[in-house]
Amino acid sequence: MRTKIQKFGKTLMGPLSIIVASGLLLGIVSILQNPSIFGESIQNGGFLAAIITGVNSIVGMMFSLLPILFAVSVAIGLANEDKEYAAFAVVIAFFIFHITLNHILTIKGINAENMSVESLLKDGLSKVKAFEKANQYDVLFGIFTYRMGIFGGILVGLWTALIHNKFHTQELPIAFSFFAGNRFVPIMTVITVPFLAIVMYFIWPYFSGLINAIGKLISNAGIFGPFIYGFSERLLIPTGLHHILNQLIRFTPIGGVAEVGGKTYTGALTIFQAALADPNRDINVLRYSTRFLTQGTHPFMVFGLPGACLAMYKTSFLENRNKVKALLSAAALTSFFTGITEPIEFAFIFISPILWIFHAFMAGLSFFLMSLMKVAVGNAGGGFIDLAIFGIFQGTYTRWFLIIPVGIIYFITYYYVFKKVILKYNLKTPGRDYVEEVDIDENENKNANINYDGVGQKILKAVGGKDNIKSIDNCISRLRLVLNDTGLVDDKALKNETGAMGIIKIDGENIQIVYGTKVEKMAHELKRAVKES
Repeated sequence: MRTKIQKFGKTLMGPLSIIVASGLLLGIVSILQNPSIFGESIQNGGFLAAIITGVNSIVGMMFSLLPILFAVSVAIGLANEDKEYAAFAVVIAFFIFHITLNHILTIKGINAENMSVESLLKDGLSKVKAFEKANQYDVLFGIFTYRMGIFGGILVGLWTALIHNKFHTQELPIAFSFFAGNRFVPIMTVITVPFLAIVMYFIWPYFSGLINAIGKLISNAGIFGPFIYGFSERLLIPTGLHHILNQLIRFTPIGGVAEVGGKTYTGALTIFQAALADPNRDINVLRYSTRFLTQGTHPFMVFGLPGACLAMYKTSFLENRNKVKALLSAAALTSFFTGITEPIEFAFIFISPILWIFHAFMAGLSFFLMSLMKVAVGNAGGGFIDLAIFGIFQGTYTRWFLIIPVGIIYFITYYYVFKKVILKYNLKTPGRDYVEEVDIDENENKNANINYDGVGQKILKAVGGKDNIKSIDNCISRLRLVLNDTGLVDDKALKNETGAMGIIKIDGENIQIVYGTKVEKMAHELKRAVKES
């Protein structure tokens, strides 16, 4: 069950890369619009003004596409075979789902006109009640429907994947053979999705109410809400389930609800991007949305974890320091610039619960402090790149400069806590094992020279060969394999010969191999090796 949840969590990462890239574009454009940096000339210039307007329109469209992007990502990720047919079917399913909901709402006399805030105010509702009721509905691609956001997309994606996996090999009588196999999936989708929509018509209002209640609970927790989120998110890192929590915060009412430019937006990241693109930028909305975004990660990603790397280097055996320098330097720089932290975290999480809990607590405290100081630096990365684009170059209104003193304290704290705990409990962090760790570190010095043409075969051999592999997948930093028997895996070979930074055997079939930023290449080479075997 946990493996299935992890696989589902991974599918939610698909749209995030698009959103992050769009966010970076928006951040750069907002810098150009900053009169304190470039004056008023750029905003008034015809060509550049047109570019700025165009980028804002593109980014706005990308966020409006989120529900269907999540639907496609989930369907492709969970389809066992012939994923392109699942992608085709889910697009059909998505529109049928919302058209059916629209038809039911129309029959019930519910439409965009009588569910607008203005109409509800005329009916005697208070402004708060009118806003809450109007927010239950949305116009999606011209279709008036429930405001389900990414949940609607995820639900349709899950249903389509289920239908696809069940019917994509379906055989039919000879007279109907043209419609067999993958062609049968869209047919079953058309038949079944309306029933799914009917069920959701009755269920969704209660589910929506639950989501809003959770969102209100977090909001009512004040600055302790960000602490709870930051602590929980880091605590979930080893399981991979933090992806689900992140998406809920970023794209659902759990991360907040706000009105920007006369439109209602839900989710911390969605609100932030809308507020950043708004010509009449509201600093209070920005601060509200960034409570759960990168401002909370900068102290421990940009400063704290590099301090932990320094501590691990200083506590390594003298004869091994030159060997671990490349490993720890690369991991520290990756965390500093990009916010990818798992290469560092997997060096201590599984060998020291004390450091794991300390790290999670410091993450929660970081979110708490940034919210308390009213910092307003957003996006979904976490490294210095985000700090520069969405903080430094935006101007002092983001209060980015407050991150620096907090970050310095984090660097010092992480360094001394890690150093003390490692020495006190003799933890086998990189460079503190005379046998295996030396081999790993020697390999890390050679990582830059790994022959990628042969690394796939090395991984294949180390995991027990082609016959031992059921499926190959990856997330941002981990190669995720389903094997017949994880007992056949040669851990030492994976570390010494392929540069693996960590190995997590979840159960007898599922294993995760940490490669950091090289994981996409490693997954590609392994898949190619399997095909060639």
